[in-house]
Amino acid sequence: MADMVGKALRVLSLLGEYPDGVGLSELARRAGYPVSTTHRLLSSLQEQGFARSDPASKRYALGLRLFELGQRVSHARGFAGVALPVLRALTDQTGEPTLMAVLDGHEQVYVHSVRGPRQIQIRGEPGQRGPLHCTSMGKCLVAFAPDRAALVESLELTALSPRTITTRAEFAREIASVRARGYAVADEEHEPGIRAVGVPVLAPDGTAIAAVSTAAPAYRVTMAELEAFVPALRAAARELAASLPR
Repeated sequence: MADMVGKALRVLSLLGEYPDGVGLSELARRAGYPVSTTHRLLSSLQEQGFARSDPASKRYALGLRLFELGQRVSHARGFAGVALPVLRALTDQTGEPTLMAVLDGHEQVYVHSVRGPRQIQIRGEPGQRGPLHCTSMGKCLVAFAPDRAALVESLELTALSPRTITTRAEFAREIASVRARGYAVADEEHEPGIRAVGVPVLAPDGTAIAAVSTAAPAYRVTMAELEAFVPALRAAARELAASLPR
């Protein structure tokens, strides 16, 4: 058992040397394991989210599960990434919390959360996962994803509040609207009493590498007041796009 754990960790370490992915044969050669053993190890790592594969290129890379764990350590020890100064500046402008998330499969993973000055806060703990179909950041990540059409057709539209979009046609219209205007809103769709507005952080090819949002209790802000933050969110997203790793 310990031997297999050690082999799996070696495969993980080698994957880290290939940010754009690596083929099975090359990885097996570098690890010094038979291809069958390497494939079995990769399958186990994929099941737990520590590795991922691209069906088109048949290349393997590190999975976001490692990022989740790293974010938990980073958050606990107070490390500040390149994004935090931008998000803190945005919270200073809005007076409300700022959140940031990335896409992983059919979910979003929260990577940063900056508290606002108010006593009541909306939070997205780093490393936690959330739905795509009923949150402002999730809608942005879907609307500007490379596989947008597939996500629109395959996401589970679970009703998490009375205002959650649950029909495929309505969700498709919502995502088309988000792409057209460049931002998304969630008006008590994820949880009753919570409103949010979000924008995508776009790579040069127009796909989202992340999303940022401002969220607040519905009793405190109207949707119009939240949408007034869109210019500040867009400015922050442009700054993040220039500094975040792809």
